[in-house]
Amino acid sequence: MTTTPVIAIFDIGKTNKKFFLINEYYKIVLERTTSFDETTDDDGDPCEDVAKLKSWVDETLKNALSQKKFDMKAINFSTYGASFVHLNNNNDVTAPLCNYLKDFPEDLKQEFYSKHGGEEKIAQETASPVLGNLNSGMQLYRIKHRKPELFNRIKYSLHLPQYLNHLVSGNFYSDITSIGCHTQLWNFGENTYHAWVKEEGIDKILAPIFPSDKVDEVIIDGKPYAVGVGLHDSSAALIPYLANFAEPFVLISTGTWCISLNPFNNNVLTPEELSQDCLCYMEYHGKPVKASRLFAGNEHEQQTKRISAHFDKPSFYYKMVAYDADLVPTIPSGVAGTGVNQSAFVDRDLNSFKTYEEAYHCLIADIMEQQKASTHLAIQDTQVKRIFVDGGFSKNPIYMNLLAKAFPNFEVYAASVAQATAIGAALAIHKYWNNKQLPADMIELKYYAVAHNVEI
Repeated sequence: MTTTPVIAIFDIGKTNKKFFLINEYYKIVLERTTSFDETTDDDGDPCEDVAKLKSWVDETLKNALSQKKFDMKAINFSTYGASFVHLNNNNDVTAPLCNYLKDFPEDLKQEFYSKHGGEEKIAQETASPVLGNLNSGMQLYRIKHRKPELFNRIKYSLHLPQYLNHLVSGNFYSDITSIGCHTQLWNFGENTYHAWVKEEGIDKILAPIFPSDKVDEVIIDGKPYAVGVGLHDSSAALIPYLANFAEPFVLISTGTWCISLNPFNNNVLTPEELSQDCLCYMEYHGKPVKASRLFAGNEHEQQTKRISAHFDKPSFYYKMVAYDADLVPTIPSGVAGTGVNQSAFVDRDLNSFKTYEEAYHCLIADIMEQQKASTHLAIQDTQVKRIFVDGGFSKNPIYMNLLAKAFPNFEVYAASVAQATAIGAALAIHKYWNNKQLPADMIELKYYAVAHNVEI
């Protein structure tokens, strides 16, 4: 019987937990998806159910290994960030996983920054805005100072991708893509943990750093497998583009947040940029990736509900609206936006629009004013001439046409990689399981040109 060589990837989102088998041509040959109800932490707040996650990972991997038609060569992991799993000396989970959306105590925040040099200094040195529990290092600081008995029980605090690695390999590792993504743990200028981490003794519960592009050999049921350390999902999603394009580009990854990622920008973050929600991610080879964030997907969701209710249309009606250049100039101007969270549209009177289509074009145009400013923060003086857009807005013709209009001197493409984070996690350790060349059709591109008035 002929078997298909594959890599197994666990891709864990906050809502959907996915498992893939991917063949040597980077085609998905098996997919499993599940979701769990959240549990509550010791404060009664909602959080990930780590016990259910562990059971599902164990069961899913066991089932995949039993499938005779596949020859599994390797395993890797990609998960959402800013989340720690805490293990005790018996290697058991000893505390709930803290939800990064949970409020961080204001008094403890003030105490931390006054003790360690102030918000601006820490933010600039760690290339991250002040974000409360989304700065996952602050979760460890809170445990140390508010729950010392728990802190003393912790042998290692592993970011979620590395906890999945531990479930398979039994090893304890940290990974630079997780450490380097808005954690406030890493000093980007000195390329090591920030001084506060050592001063507080937090470094003692952080496992050794293992390279994101290397593997351990792990024996399962007598057979060796190449097992990767796991990656932060935003860093993983960038890898297919880094693997396919050598010329400088910016990737606008769109979802709830629209994140402009520029792997070719080496400029140091300024306090002004940090105040505008710029930060650095960490590329899987350990290079900083300058990024800017916009809460545009969330605003789009809220405002399309408002438009639909006003014009008595279904909530999904925007998907049927075609781009009409004639509607764009009719948009009323002169209303300012309110930073990264809201565009000017939130204050617009819907009675000023004659149709749903006119209102929706205005919404996207208002969002585009912010998108233009946000993406320029990531581009700066770099040699970037191409912009790729993936995620939800890449399928929106109004957004894409207005983006091309906003960046007339750039090549603008809607890009699509099926399950980009999973493919990225597979690509990170390509050479350890796959001796074939990378396929040329991994990324689908659709070019959007700036429309010019010409006589025909």
